Amino acid sequence: MAVISRGFHGRRGPGGDRLPPGQYLTEDFPVLSAGPTPHVPLDRWSFTLTTAAGEKHTWDWDALMSLPSETPQADIHCVTRWSKYGTRWRGVPVDAFLEGVDPDGTYVLVTSYGGYSTDMPLADVTGGRAWIVHEYDGAPLPPEHGGPARMLVPHLYFWKSAKWVNGMRLTRTDEPGFWEQLGYHAYGDPWREQRVQGD
Repeated sequence: MAVISRGFHGRRGPGGDRLPPGQYLTEDFPVLSAGPTPHVPLDRWSFTLTTAAGEKHTWDWDALMSLPSETPQADIHCVTRWSKYGTRWRGVPVDAFLEGVDPDGTYVLVTSYGGYSTDMPLADVTGGRAWIVHEYDGAPLPPEHGGPARMLVPHLYFWKSAKWVNGMRLTRTDEPGFWEQLGYHAYGDPWREQRVQGD
């Protein structure tokens, strides 16, 4: 897999209480990816939730579009130190996928087309804290930003908001994802500057 795109550098702006330590503001939306950008036709896209017991629940694109959607607006913070305020999305809360499912795990491993993965405690993607988003700023989410659909977990560093999402597996123990296996922090709280292991 190719190395991550080179980091984005911009001017530091006024942040106030919304800017985590060590971050700078940007008006742009930098594109950083580990490997090539997958292009997934909507008629071939699917998302599978797998419980810790191995039970599978799958949605195709039409089924995703039939789920109740929300329009979260959120500040996002990249581990490469840029932050962007007030990003606007449309998508389905993760809670909707878990409705009627026994939450038999305490962690989730999110997987993507292209082989990317990332892990989080289940509590960080439930309770209205995370979405599978398919629109950005009023338009379909472009592939370079994770379209047709990506995870949005704005309270954690943005590598946790996996692009090109195709599944979420509930686990009883924490299973490190792509960057976590390479030394990134297991949790990734921008307010505590949890960029790498040991932070």
